Amino acid sequence: MTATYTFDVFTSLDGFGAASGSDWGGYWGKQGPELLAHRLAAYETPQRMVFGATTYRAFAQMLAAGTDETVRDAWVSRMRALPAIVVSNSLQEPLDWADATVVKGDAVEVVARLKEESDVPLRSHGSLSMNRALMAAGLVDRVQVTLFPVITGRTGADPIFAGAADFDLDLLETRTLDGHTQELVYRPTLHKV
Repeated sequence: MTATYTFDVFTSLDGFGAASGSDWGGYWGKQGPELLAHRLAAYETPQRMVFGATTYRAFAQMLAAGTDETVRDAWVSRMRALPAIVVSNSLQEPLDWADATVVKGDAVEVVARLKEESDVPLRSHGSLSMNRALMAAGLVDRVQVTLFPVITGRTGADPIFAGAADFDLDLLETRTLDGHTQELVYRPTLHKV
């Protein structure tokens, strides 16, 4: 049996994963109790996290600093307690993550092997360039997009799908959280010309 792989990402309406040099704050200031409870529930079941080196470093730095309000959210603590694979040719163990393993090599090859070997679903939060490559290779089963009701035209950073291949998306699930944030779950398939 092949494990399901979910690419889980937060975005502004205009497709940015973050805002730079601004006062937006975590979740662009749009978090609410439904969002936080839903995120916590998403990490209750056994699963394995998969990160690229850049996202792992960003999480480790953010969590170590402890300055952003989002690092104290219960879902972040639960995510950090899950086993994790960090695909990196530059990082060395031990990592500042309770149960993290560095796996060297090409992310497409590593994740293809993980999908065949894992007895639990795989999830990646962030890791944009890695997940764009995994989507192009047909390894992403679900794209879970949490769409925050903001446009970050001047301050947008980390464009989610910049440089990605073209994909057709089949909508699997949708929900509204706190009356304004959308969660959309899609099955991606490479667009054939």
